[in-house]
Amino acid sequence: MAGSSVSVDYSEAMATAPVASGDWLVIAPILITMLGGAVCLMLRKNTDIQAKMGIALLGLLVLASLGLLIRVLDHGVITMVMGSWLPPFGIALTADALGATLTLIGAIVAFCAGVYGASTVDNTGRRYGFYPFLLLLMTGVSGAFLTADIFNLYVWFEVLLISSYGLLVLGNDRIQLDGAVKYGVLNLVGTNLFLIATGLLYGIFGTLNMADIAIKVAELENPASGTLATVAALYFLAFAMKAAAFPVNFWLPASYHTPNIVVSAVFAGLLTKVGVYALIRVFVLILPESRIFMADVIGWVAIVTLLTGAIGALAQSEVRRLLGYLVIAGIGSMLAGVAVGSVLAVSGAIFYAVHSIIVMTALYMASGILNLMGGSYDLRKLGGLYQKNVAFAGVFLVLVFAVSGLPPFSGFWPKVILVDAAFQDGRAWLGAAILISGFLTTLAMGRVWIFAFWRGGPEGTPDGQTAPSVVADTSQLTGAAVWLPLGILTALIIYFGLQPEWMLELSTQGASGVVDPLGYVRSVFGGEG
Repeated sequence: MAGSSVSVDYSEAMATAPVASGDWLVIAPILITMLGGAVCLMLRKNTDIQAKMGIALLGLLVLASLGLLIRVLDHGVITMVMGSWLPPFGIALTADALGATLTLIGAIVAFCAGVYGASTVDNTGRRYGFYPFLLLLMTGVSGAFLTADIFNLYVWFEVLLISSYGLLVLGNDRIQLDGAVKYGVLNLVGTNLFLIATGLLYGIFGTLNMADIAIKVAELENPASGTLATVAALYFLAFAMKAAAFPVNFWLPASYHTPNIVVSAVFAGLLTKVGVYALIRVFVLILPESRIFMADVIGWVAIVTLLTGAIGALAQSEVRRLLGYLVIAGIGSMLAGVAVGSVLAVSGAIFYAVHSIIVMTALYMASGILNLMGGSYDLRKLGGLYQKNVAFAGVFLVLVFAVSGLPPFSGFWPKVILVDAAFQDGRAWLGAAILISGFLTTLAMGRVWIFAFWRGGPEGTPDGQTAPSVVADTSQLTGAAVWLPLGILTALIIYFGLQPEWMLELSTQGASGVVDPLGYVRSVFGGEG
């Protein structure tokens, strides 16, 4: 059959120029973890090689993420589109200062967890997928931080949730299954709300590209209309569930104390921060008018989240449950930055997110060591650990100061920024809530240190010294796999406290990129901002 050739001009729809070699780093974190997870799954029967391979791949993830951040700082926002189809037709991955910074910090935490897990996860846990699930979790986390498409943000959430379910039930204890059910039900509701809001957003604008939506929202005569307000409310509720903000935070303290302690550490460090990151992207980058409209609501949610988290921590005698409430209190501080919405406030929220990722992971790992040394997570059964390991007592005290926001450690600077931003915006009540929460956190964590380290022995002994703590497993305390990750994270906490300039610059650049998205839009659409 005869036919005729038709010349088609793809210049408006497809990328025809070759991709710069450095730009391939945008996809590297996703490829490394996705393919690495598959390799570790194939090695599941050889648990020793699987652990070494998993740690090596997580180390490679750190290097790739560091290279990506350096590339972004040198060349600005980087965008790569799938299949050469230009946005808004094609799916884009975009790395800006915010996404690249969180990708790197997440990779460091995951590497530390992989090393820590080499000692604390037994052969059964490895055989049933600890390292494949951890790598798949990082696929979802990295994808969420780097995607420029809001539907694919939903997809990456699903990837990290699927892997988190596997990690949560690793060990198959009854308490783990109970925690997994509570965790799963609330996240299922949040996921459905996310999907419904995304469907409505697509119905309004006919696109799911974040930069394209930001442009079209700015062109609306009434960007705070009823329809968009409904979409914004659905997004806020969905992401608040995933971030464990009040009043949909009860699933976190009911589930984070149930799995292996290294799994709890990863969850506390990363998962809720992805929810906060999504809130910043949606409410500051693409729906800024909706954020202004909902600022008071977000502010009051932040206040109640701050206070309920800190008060809940004060009421706990089990260390893992106490730390779960501190995760919630930290989310309140980040929500305060979203409520104010200025460059200063958002930079404080970003800095606090980085700090919280590191310090909460370190605290959970430290609580695992606490359990190994004292034989329990119950404060009533701990005591005298200062005499057993003075260095560990000092490290734990550093973590106490850091999570409480006290100088000279990493938690001090973002709290100062957030309080300053709140007062500048005329929201003194928000700044006061951050300070009160910090004071209550100091009391809660000071109590942990006093009970576990300062007093001579567990509760109920005549002089507090005659009944020594029982050491659960001294063999795990002799290897570097337990101490090295805690040392790395503590060193970062001290460094960001004593030398905050680099992190302040990164967080300010990340905040500027979402408050004024011109650079982000130009990267996605090739200079037509």
